[in-house]
Amino acid sequence: MNHNQILALRGLRLPAMTLKGLKSAGIYCQPSVSIEHQHLAGRYVLRGVESGGAVADLGAYCSFVDENGRPISWLQRVDSIAVNGVHAVVVSPGLVRLQLVRVRHTYDLLITRHVLAAVAGVKRPTLQSSLVFYGRRGTLEMDLHGKDSGFCGTVRPLFLSRSGEPAGLPASFEDAVVRMTAAVSCVGCRHAHLLQPGAVENLGSVSPEIVEEVSH
Repeated sequence: MNHNQILALRGLRLPAMTLKGLKSAGIYCQPSVSIEHQHLAGRYVLRGVESGGAVADLGAYCSFVDENGRPISWLQRVDSIAVNGVHAVVVSPGLVRLQLVRVRHTYDLLITRHVLAAVAGVKRPTLQSSLVFYGRRGTLEMDLHGKDSGFCGTVRPLFLSRSGEPAGLPASFEDAVVRMTAAVSCVGCRHAHLLQPGAVENLGSVSPEIVEEVSH
């Protein structure tokens, strides 16, 4: 696999020092997407976990929206005594994953699309992952966890190309990235920032091709 394919499948590749810092700070962020089988419904879905949080100088968060950047409902909310960990679980035939890491005022953002694809002669579908946006070393000179907290939910980092031009973040994901920006500055986070309560309506949108494969 090339670099973009690895990013799309596994998420951000973080330096050892950043990983050590997240572990020391007690920030748990789980970007993995897995294929699960619903035995009663006789179909496959993707499973993701909204997780993460922040301390003053460091934050990491992962969550999911639909392919158009709109909020989706969680399967279940997860309450815990611990902070900056797992907040909610989502299942769906297709997901768009957003992963954001903040080191003080510098941000790395990864947006990837994940869908189930039928495989001829095989009941279990395969996971297809593709890169939507990858922004490195974005900047937001604000302390959203402190003196600038009033701007939470209204701003996001600026990402530039290597030549200094604004990177092309798809407009449909602007709102989700703004919410993610607030999430990586949510010190001692205990709640979901993207996944929403309510009925999980997206489960009914499984593709006919996959249903046909599963039924054989």
